[in-house]
Amino acid sequence: MSENISVANAPKTSTFQMRINPEVKEYVESIYARCGMTLTDAINVFIQQSINVEGMPLIVTQNSKEALKEQAVAILMSELKKGEDTIKTNADWVSEEDILSEFGVNV
Repeated sequence: MSENISVANAPKTSTFQMRINPEVKEYVESIYARCGMTLTDAINVFIQQSINVEGMPLIVTQNSKEALKEQAVAILMSELKKGEDTIKTNADWVSEEDILSEFGVNV
């Protein structure tokens, strides 16, 4: 299957059925309705993301919230390090100490 498949534009000629508790269905429908989506829209988004990443489009663990937080922090720290490295190689780099000394603050 090609990663260029677009769920939104693909012809809809096949059906998919699943059993779900009516209360759960009603609850998730209300969640997605607040986002302007139907349950079908949300499932199609899930399927599209699965195609995009060629796997599960979310982290499934007993502690997904903590895993996502750790992943986000790791990405942020990596990006900060890249930015710092890029700035330090730039000839126009001005250190914090230089700025503070320019204003008469001893460091």
